[in-house]
Amino acid sequence: MILKQSGSRGFRAYTSKHLDELLKRAGLGEEDRLRIRAVATVLPFRTNAYVVDELIDWSAVPDDPIYRLVFPQADMLPAHDVERLADLLRNGASTAEINAAAHEVRMRLNPHPAGQLNLNVPRIGAEPVQGMQHKYPETVLFFPKQGQTCHAYCTYCFRWAQFVGEADLKIASDDIGQLIAYLREHPEVNSVLFTGGDPMIMGEPVLRRYIEPLLELEQLDSIRIGTKSLAYWPQRFVTDPDADATLRLFEEVVKAGKNLAFMAHFSHPREMEAATLQQAVRRILDTGAVIRTQAPLIRGINDDAKTWATMWRRQHRMGMVPYYMFVERDTGPQDYFAVPLARGYEIFRDAYASVSGLCRTVRGPSMSATPGKVCVDGITEVAGQRVFVLHLIQARDPELVGRPFFARYDPRATWLTDLRPAFADRFPFETEVQPARLSA
Repeated sequence: MILKQSGSRGFRAYTSKHLDELLKRAGLGEEDRLRIRAVATVLPFRTNAYVVDELIDWSAVPDDPIYRLVFPQADMLPAHDVERLADLLRNGASTAEINAAAHEVRMRLNPHPAGQLNLNVPRIGAEPVQGMQHKYPETVLFFPKQGQTCHAYCTYCFRWAQFVGEADLKIASDDIGQLIAYLREHPEVNSVLFTGGDPMIMGEPVLRRYIEPLLELEQLDSIRIGTKSLAYWPQRFVTDPDADATLRLFEEVVKAGKNLAFMAHFSHPREMEAATLQQAVRRILDTGAVIRTQAPLIRGINDDAKTWATMWRRQHRMGMVPYYMFVERDTGPQDYFAVPLARGYEIFRDAYASVSGLCRTVRGPSMSATPGKVCVDGITEVAGQRVFVLHLIQARDPELVGRPFFARYDPRATWLTDLRPAFADRFPFETEVQPARLSA
């Protein structure tokens, strides 16, 4: 279906230079706004008019979930770091001083979890390939250079380091030829995931330049696009000037015999209420693409079973496929957003139990950790010991996929590294006992 489209995108972005004025909408005082601006010197801030005007309920700020999803909060960072940065802003410190202090804080926030800068880097010969990751045998991730931003940034984003303007923290490439060469050298790869940032920030001509060459590769079964654009700018697929051209590109991928998987991030049911969003979903599905949905479990935003069940049922009704509930990663303001694994499992179980089998395509809660995607399957008692039951959905070592293992129950644990093995001296993916456990 071809729609009459406007001559321009109509997209208006808001960045940190607009933050103070936007915060005044929430009725925050000068000192509170200063502390939030201090956090924004460390963590990235970007939103847009659609999110601000259509999704946020300003009468419910600061508790509104979409507001918390995109606006920094003063307690996202340690209090002493916030005070130090606020003092620099208050006293008119130079940009260099502020940047240096912000960099120092960032380096304590694990900016690249799961070994992204060293463990996943592919090579052609002896040379590392920039802008790519190859963690699992069958899947390569590619980070298009022009896609290293988003329509709006999520405050929980585990790729926040891509957006803070530090070149050493960025993963990106515009060399599609190098990607093709790498894939030809690795016939075991059957899926390419475009990620970022958000690839859908790119216009159709640029997106086509990356996707079209892949259609000639027989080895590829699927092309995936990881994106939050449906939630944050559904106009991209309805009224933007290149919306129709983008959808034609999607059709070409499907006609070439590839599965086009649109990996859509929805963090809260409100993101799926707008008529424009519903129209965008229909138009994407009409191309033959599959929309799979995923999001992390985020404290204060979606940490209850009813919210997830509502999302999954609504996604199913719209023709989307619930795919993953993730555990908030061990990076950035994790302490602010993290939900204990035990509580996360309860939320997943209760939501899963309240939806039909057609929604139970979803998996989780899953940790995208260094060894792979570790799923919490349950909490039970074995041989008189309370334990977590876990398995690897994906693994660097394919031999470990699907094999159950156990960890001692810990109600405070929020990540894999907080857990200790049960009935063994190490986890299956560990080659030796970790030093911290020798004295346990």
